[in-house]
Amino acid sequence: MIVFTKSRPGLSTTDERSFVTDAGAPLSARSGPSLPRVTLNAALAAAATLVALAFAISTLDRWLRRRRPHDGAWVVSLGLFALGSMALWWAEARGWSLASFRVFFLAGAVLNVPWLALGTIYLLFGRRVGDTTRLCLIGLSGAATGVVLVAPADEIVGDGLPRGSDLFGAAPRVFAAVGSGVAAVVIIVGAVWSIVRVMRGRVPATAGASRQISNPRRTALANLLIASGTLVLSGSGTLAGRLGEGRAFAVTLLVGIVILFAGFLTASARPVGSQRASEKLAEAIVR
Repeated sequence: MIVFTKSRPGLSTTDERSFVTDAGAPLSARSGPSLPRVTLNAALAAAATLVALAFAISTLDRWLRRRRPHDGAWVVSLGLFALGSMALWWAEARGWSLASFRVFFLAGAVLNVPWLALGTIYLLFGRRVGDTTRLCLIGLSGAATGVVLVAPADEIVGDGLPRGSDLFGAAPRVFAAVGSGVAAVVIIVGAVWSIVRVMRGRVPATAGASRQISNPRRTALANLLIASGTLVLSGSGTLAGRLGEGRAFAVTLLVGIVILFAGFLTASARPVGSQRASEKLAEAIVR
Protein backbone atom coordinates (compact mmCIF):
# COMPACT_ATOMS: atom_id res chain seq x y z
CA MET A 1 0.00 0.00 0.00
CA ILE A 2 1.39 3.40 -0.98
CA VAL A 3 0.45 6.39 1.15
CA PHE A 4 0.90 9.94 -0.07
CA THR A 5 0.75 12.87 2.31
CA LYS A 6 0.02 16.40 1.33
CA SER A 7 1.22 19.20 3.64
CA ARG A 8 -0.48 22.56 3.72
CA PRO A 9 0.82 25.69 5.44
CA GLY A 10 -0.74 26.37 8.83
CA LEU A 11 -1.99 22.82 9.41
CA SER A 12 -1.02 20.62 12.28
CA THR A 13 0.02 17.00 11.93
CA THR A 14 -3.46 15.94 12.93
CA ASP A 15 -5.02 18.10 10.23
CA GLU A 16 -2.61 16.77 7.64
CA ARG A 17 -3.96 13.27 8.18
CA SER A 18 -7.29 14.33 6.69
CA PHE A 19 -5.49 14.80 3.37
CA VAL A 20 -3.97 11.33 3.33
CA THR A 21 -5.04 9.31 0.29
CA ASP A 22 -5.00 5.53 0.64
CA ALA A 23 -4.26 4.12 -2.80
CA GLY A 24 -5.48 0.73 -1.69
CA ALA A 25 -8.89 1.89 -0.44
CA PRO A 26 -11.92 1.13 -2.63
CA LEU A 27 -13.60 3.99 -4.45
CA SER A 28 -16.77 3.52 -2.41
CA ALA A 29 -14.82 4.39 0.74
CA ARG A 30 -13.80 7.80 -0.57
CA SER A 31 -15.87 10.88 0.04
CA GLY A 32 -17.86 12.67 -2.65
CA PRO A 33 -21.09 12.05 -4.59
CA SER A 34 -21.51 8.65 -6.19
CA LEU A 35 -21.29 8.52 -9.97
CA PRO A 36 -23.80 6.66 -12.19
CA ARG A 37 -22.86 3.07 -12.87
CA VAL A 38 -21.93 2.37 -16.48
CA THR A 39 -23.14 -1.18 -17.10
CA LEU A 40 -24.28 -3.13 -20.12
CA ASN A 41 -27.83 -3.23 -18.75
CA ALA A 42 -27.85 0.57 -18.41
CA ALA A 43 -26.53 0.93 -21.97
CA LEU A 44 -29.21 -1.40 -23.34
CA ALA A 45 -31.94 0.48 -21.47
CA ALA A 46 -30.56 3.80 -22.76
CA ALA A 47 -30.60 2.50 -26.33
CA ALA A 48 -34.19 1.26 -25.92
CA THR A 49 -35.19 4.68 -24.57
CA LEU A 50 -33.68 6.48 -27.56
CA VAL A 51 -35.31 4.12 -30.07
CA ALA A 52 -38.68 4.49 -28.32
CA LEU A 53 -38.38 8.29 -28.37
CA ALA A 54 -37.53 8.27 -32.08
CA PHE A 55 -40.45 5.92 -32.68
CA ALA A 56 -42.81 8.14 -30.67
CA ILE A 57 -41.72 11.33 -32.47
CA SER A 58 -42.14 9.69 -35.88
CA THR A 59 -45.63 8.44 -34.96
CA LEU A 60 -46.58 11.82 -33.45
CA ASP A 61 -45.60 13.55 -36.69
CA ARG A 62 -47.76 11.12 -38.67
CA TRP A 63 -50.70 11.68 -36.29
CA LEU A 64 -50.38 15.47 -36.53
CA ARG A 65 -50.49 15.25 -40.33
CA ARG A 66 -53.29 12.71 -40.71
CA ARG A 67 -55.15 12.69 -37.37
CA ARG A 68 -55.85 8.96 -37.59
CA PRO A 69 -56.98 7.54 -34.23
CA HIS A 70 -54.74 4.47 -34.28
CA ASP A 71 -51.70 6.73 -34.68
CA GLY A 72 -52.81 8.67 -31.60
CA ALA A 73 -53.10 5.46 -29.59
CA TRP A 74 -49.61 4.41 -30.65
CA VAL A 75 -48.18 7.80 -29.66
CA VAL A 76 -49.49 7.31 -26.12
CA SER A 77 -48.16 3.75 -26.02
CA LEU A 78 -44.70 4.70 -27.25
CA GLY A 79 -44.49 7.62 -24.85
CA LEU A 80 -45.22 5.20 -22.00
CA PHE A 81 -42.67 2.75 -23.41
CA ALA A 82 -40.02 5.48 -23.45
CA LEU A 83 -40.92 6.45 -19.87
CA GLY A 84 -40.62 2.85 -18.68
CA SER A 85 -37.30 2.39 -20.49
CA MET A 86 -36.03 5.63 -18.99
CA ALA A 87 -36.95 4.43 -15.50
CA LEU A 88 -35.04 1.21 -16.16
CA TRP A 89 -32.06 3.21 -17.45
CA TRP A 90 -32.07 5.38 -14.32
CA ALA A 91 -32.37 2.39 -12.00
CA GLU A 92 -29.58 0.44 -13.69
CA ALA A 93 -27.30 3.48 -13.45
CA ARG A 94 -28.27 4.72 -9.97
CA GLY A 95 -29.79 1.72 -8.25
CA TRP A 96 -33.38 0.68 -7.75
CA SER A 97 -35.76 2.57 -5.49
CA LEU A 98 -39.47 2.20 -4.89
CA ALA A 99 -40.14 5.39 -6.86
CA SER A 100 -38.23 4.25 -9.96
CA PHE A 101 -39.76 0.78 -9.78
CA ARG A 102 -43.31 2.17 -9.53
CA VAL A 103 -42.75 4.27 -12.68
CA PHE A 104 -41.12 1.33 -14.47
CA PHE A 105 -43.89 -1.09 -13.44
CA LEU A 106 -46.73 1.30 -14.31
CA ALA A 107 -45.47 2.51 -17.68
CA GLY A 108 -43.75 -0.68 -18.81
CA ALA A 109 -45.77 -3.55 -17.37
CA VAL A 110 -49.29 -2.11 -17.05
CA LEU A 111 -50.12 0.72 -19.48
CA ASN A 112 -48.07 0.73 -22.68
CA VAL A 113 -49.21 -2.57 -24.24
CA PRO A 114 -52.97 -1.85 -23.84
CA TRP A 115 -52.58 1.46 -25.68
CA LEU A 116 -50.64 -0.30 -28.41
CA ALA A 117 -53.47 -2.84 -28.66
CA LEU A 118 -55.96 0.03 -28.96
CA GLY A 119 -54.32 0.92 -32.28
CA THR A 120 -54.95 -2.64 -33.47
CA ILE A 121 -58.60 -2.38 -32.45
CA TYR A 122 -59.03 0.86 -34.40
CA LEU A 123 -57.53 -0.73 -37.52
CA LEU A 124 -59.53 -3.96 -37.35
CA PHE A 125 -62.90 -2.84 -35.97
CA GLY A 126 -63.21 0.82 -36.91
CA ARG A 127 -63.72 4.07 -35.08
CA ARG A 128 -66.94 3.22 -33.27
CA VAL A 129 -65.54 0.19 -31.46
CA GLY A 130 -62.19 1.92 -31.05
CA ASP A 131 -63.67 5.03 -29.40
CA THR A 132 -65.66 2.90 -26.96
CA THR A 133 -62.56 0.89 -26.12
CA ARG A 134 -60.57 4.09 -25.66
CA LEU A 135 -63.03 5.44 -23.10
CA CYS A 136 -62.81 2.20 -21.13
CA LEU A 137 -59.02 2.23 -21.40
CA ILE A 138 -58.80 5.80 -20.10
CA GLY A 139 -60.76 4.79 -17.02
CA LEU A 140 -58.71 1.65 -16.46
CA SER A 141 -55.47 3.60 -16.96
CA GLY A 142 -56.50 6.10 -14.30
CA ALA A 143 -57.43 3.34 -11.88
CA ALA A 144 -54.18 1.45 -12.54
CA THR A 145 -52.12 4.61 -12.04
CA GLY A 146 -53.71 5.27 -8.67
CA VAL A 147 -53.31 1.68 -7.53
CA VAL A 148 -49.66 1.29 -8.57
CA LEU A 149 -48.51 4.66 -7.22
CA VAL A 150 -50.07 4.31 -3.76
CA ALA A 151 -50.07 0.53 -3.25
CA PRO A 152 -48.14 -0.66 -0.16
CA ALA A 153 -44.82 -2.20 -1.15
CA ASP A 154 -41.97 -3.99 0.56
CA GLU A 155 -38.45 -2.64 0.55
CA ILE A 156 -36.23 -3.49 -2.40
CA VAL A 157 -33.46 -5.90 -1.46
CA GLY A 158 -30.37 -6.35 -3.66
CA ASP A 159 -29.23 -4.69 -6.87
CA GLY A 160 -31.00 -6.93 -9.37
CA LEU A 161 -34.24 -6.28 -11.24
CA PRO A 162 -37.05 -6.38 -8.64
CA ARG A 163 -40.16 -8.47 -9.18
CA GLY A 164 -43.63 -7.10 -8.79
CA SER A 165 -44.68 -10.31 -7.05
CA ASP A 166 -42.04 -9.68 -4.36
CA LEU A 167 -43.01 -6.06 -3.71
CA PHE A 168 -46.70 -5.56 -4.47
CA GLY A 169 -49.91 -7.15 -3.36
CA ALA A 170 -52.59 -8.58 -5.62
CA ALA A 171 -54.12 -5.43 -7.15
CA PRO A 172 -51.07 -4.04 -9.05
CA ARG A 173 -50.17 -7.52 -10.26
CA VAL A 174 -53.69 -8.10 -11.59
CA PHE A 175 -53.49 -4.86 -13.58
CA ALA A 176 -50.11 -5.95 -14.97
CA ALA A 177 -51.35 -9.41 -15.92
CA VAL A 178 -54.40 -8.03 -17.72
CA GLY A 179 -52.51 -5.12 -19.29
CA SER A 180 -49.57 -7.14 -20.59
CA GLY A 181 -51.20 -10.52 -21.19
CA VAL A 182 -54.60 -9.75 -22.68
CA ALA A 183 -53.37 -6.77 -24.70
CA ALA A 184 -50.44 -8.75 -26.12
CA VAL A 185 -52.86 -11.48 -27.25
CA VAL A 186 -54.98 -8.84 -29.02
CA ILE A 187 -51.92 -7.51 -30.89
CA ILE A 188 -50.57 -10.93 -31.88
CA VAL A 189 -53.92 -12.42 -32.90
CA GLY A 190 -54.81 -9.25 -34.79
CA ALA A 191 -51.49 -9.32 -36.67
CA VAL A 192 -51.81 -13.01 -37.57
CA TRP A 193 -55.43 -12.55 -38.68
CA SER A 194 -54.39 -9.58 -40.82
CA ILE A 195 -51.64 -11.62 -42.47
CA VAL A 196 -54.08 -14.41 -43.32
CA ARG A 197 -56.62 -11.95 -44.73
CA VAL A 198 -54.02 -10.13 -46.82
CA MET A 199 -52.56 -13.35 -48.24
CA ARG A 200 -56.06 -14.37 -49.30
CA GLY A 201 -56.55 -11.07 -51.11
CA ARG A 202 -58.94 -9.61 -48.55
CA VAL A 203 -58.87 -6.38 -46.56
CA PRO A 204 -57.69 -7.02 -42.95
CA ALA A 205 -60.63 -5.31 -41.29
CA THR A 206 -64.19 -6.01 -40.24
CA ALA A 207 -67.28 -4.42 -41.74
CA GLY A 208 -67.06 -1.50 -39.30
CA ALA A 209 -63.58 -0.45 -40.43
CA SER A 210 -62.40 0.96 -43.73
CA ARG A 211 -58.85 0.22 -44.85
CA GLN A 212 -57.09 0.38 -48.17
CA ILE A 213 -54.19 -1.98 -48.84
CA SER A 214 -51.94 -0.79 -51.65
CA ASN A 215 -49.20 -3.39 -51.17
CA PRO A 216 -50.36 -6.71 -49.65
CA ARG A 217 -46.86 -8.13 -49.27
CA ARG A 218 -45.59 -5.10 -47.39
CA THR A 219 -48.68 -5.15 -45.16
CA ALA A 220 -48.16 -8.83 -44.38
CA LEU A 221 -44.48 -8.22 -43.58
CA ALA A 222 -45.36 -5.30 -41.32
CA ASN A 223 -47.85 -7.39 -39.36
CA LEU A 224 -45.32 -10.21 -39.08
CA LEU A 225 -42.76 -7.79 -37.62
CA ILE A 226 -45.31 -6.35 -35.19
CA ALA A 227 -46.30 -9.81 -33.95
CA SER A 228 -42.64 -10.82 -33.67
CA GLY A 229 -41.74 -7.67 -31.72
CA THR A 230 -44.59 -8.26 -29.28
CA LEU A 231 -43.47 -11.86 -28.77
CA VAL A 232 -39.88 -10.74 -28.14
CA LEU A 233 -41.01 -8.20 -25.56
CA SER A 234 -42.89 -10.99 -23.78
CA GLY A 235 -40.02 -13.48 -23.98
CA SER A 236 -37.55 -12.21 -21.38
CA GLY A 237 -38.23 -15.23 -19.19
CA THR A 238 -36.89 -17.54 -21.91
CA LEU A 239 -33.45 -15.90 -21.79
CA ALA A 240 -33.34 -15.34 -18.03
CA GLY A 241 -31.67 -18.69 -17.38
CA ARG A 242 -28.72 -17.87 -19.64
CA LEU A 243 -28.31 -14.11 -19.37
CA GLY A 244 -29.77 -13.39 -15.96
CA GLU A 245 -33.15 -11.80 -15.36
CA GLY A 246 -32.01 -8.17 -15.59
CA ARG A 247 -29.87 -8.67 -18.69
CA ALA A 248 -32.55 -10.76 -20.43
CA PHE A 249 -35.16 -8.07 -19.82
CA ALA A 250 -32.89 -5.30 -21.14
CA VAL A 251 -32.01 -7.31 -24.27
CA THR A 252 -35.61 -8.20 -25.11
CA LEU A 253 -36.67 -4.61 -24.42
CA LEU A 254 -34.24 -3.21 -26.98
CA VAL A 255 -34.68 -5.95 -29.60
CA GLY A 256 -38.48 -5.88 -29.26
CA ILE A 257 -38.84 -2.12 -29.73
CA VAL A 258 -36.47 -2.19 -32.72
CA ILE A 259 -38.56 -4.91 -34.40
CA LEU A 260 -41.79 -3.03 -33.65
CA PHE A 261 -40.30 0.16 -35.09
CA ALA A 262 -39.31 -1.73 -38.24
CA GLY A 263 -42.85 -3.09 -38.53
CA PHE A 264 -44.48 0.32 -38.22
CA LEU A 265 -42.02 1.86 -40.67
CA THR A 266 -42.79 -0.91 -43.14
CA ALA A 267 -46.52 -0.39 -42.71
CA SER A 268 -46.31 3.38 -43.14
CA ALA A 269 -43.95 3.42 -46.13
CA ARG A 270 -45.48 5.04 -49.16
CA PRO A 271 -45.81 2.98 -52.34
CA VAL A 272 -43.32 3.75 -55.08
CA GLY A 273 -46.15 4.50 -57.46
CA SER A 274 -47.59 7.19 -55.23
CA GLN A 275 -44.17 8.81 -54.91
CA ARG A 276 -43.81 8.94 -58.67
CA ALA A 277 -47.30 10.37 -59.06
CA SER A 278 -46.57 13.10 -56.53
CA GLU A 279 -43.30 13.92 -58.29
CA LYS A 280 -45.11 14.22 -61.63
CA LEU A 281 -47.74 16.48 -60.05
CA ALA A 282 -45.03 18.69 -58.57
CA GLU A 283 -43.31 18.94 -61.95
CA ALA A 284 -46.60 19.85 -63.62
CA ILE A 285 -47.23 22.62 -61.07
CA VAL A 286 -43.74 24.03 -61.53
CA ARG A 287 -44.15 24.06 -65.27
